[in-house]
Amino acid sequence: MSSIEALKKSIEELKNELSVTIVAHYYQKDEVYEIADITGDSLELAKRAKESDSEWVLFCGVGFMGQSVKILAPQKRVAMPKIACCAMARMIDSTYFDESVAAMVEAGIPKEDILPITYINSGAEVKAKVGQMGGAVCTSSSAVSIIQKAMESKKKILFVPDRCLGQNVARKMGLKSAVIGIDKPQEIAQADIICYNGFCSVHQLFTLKDVEFFRKKYPGIKIAVHPECDPSVCEVADFVGSTSQIIKYVQSLPLEQKVAVGTEYNLVHRLRSKNTYVLSSTKPECPTMNETTLEDVYNTLLEIQKGNPINEIHVDEETIHWAKVALERMFAYLEA
Repeated sequence: MSSIEALKKSIEELKNELSVTIVAHYYQKDEVYEIADITGDSLELAKRAKESDSEWVLFCGVGFMGQSVKILAPQKRVAMPKIACCAMARMIDSTYFDESVAAMVEAGIPKEDILPITYINSGAEVKAKVGQMGGAVCTSSSAVSIIQKAMESKKKILFVPDRCLGQNVARKMGLKSAVIGIDKPQEIAQADIICYNGFCSVHQLFTLKDVEFFRKKYPGIKIAVHPECDPSVCEVADFVGSTSQIIKYVQSLPLEQKVAVGTEYNLVHRLRSKNTYVLSSTKPECPTMNETTLEDVYNTLLEIQKGNPINEIHVDEETIHWAKVALERMFAYLEA
């Protein structure tokens, strides 16, 4: 038995002994992904982990994802083998959020006319700020629906933290967007969606040159990308969608149809056995998603067994309250 298989066996034995559900995001390494009870994208994992019967949720992902479980199910005990932090989520905190609101006010937009929407890739404190201002959370798959509903308020949308997702949604909806710190105050005042200047470092790797290379090398190839990619890339893609939507799209294609995918490497290489390519000249691995190892999972379970849990996620009650308001408002928007 290999060392990896032996470690997996030990993890399985510990998991069965303890009241633990292991969840893993699509972007995790194969060996971690394979030992999970639940796999999926960030919000799907939080919702399904909330519904599990286990006392503990062991979340293999990045920090804001573990927080989302704690927000939706405060009674759960949540631990992470590694509290890795999404680089995009770290680009904004409550102070930067307040400064973004102030920048819009300075551009001539009254604070009461601002409705914030935060991408789920944000920390609990930012979600709480959004909830307090009457705003909502969105995912990459629900962003258009959420913003359509939010626009009924006739307010200006402050979209944080991913400028690319905000710009791509605006383009798809035929709305005008602007980016704080890049565009002039008058452009901000005239825009419908005002974006914070954050981004995903992995999805920034995909460029127009990559698209041109694959189209030239493989005539008739399909290009599928995530909406965290630059708008210039999304504009020329055959399909733009969330992680789950990309999976469904690629798997729906005939196996002989070549497709180049612009998202995280670990997901792409698991999609199909052939004719699937990574839309990049470099390996687009998320460094923080790849921090978690089988050894980390094993050690975290071992400490739970000893009654000395490590990397447990804690969120204060007020933050949980307002962040949950923002999350539940998203669900209400989608059900309306």
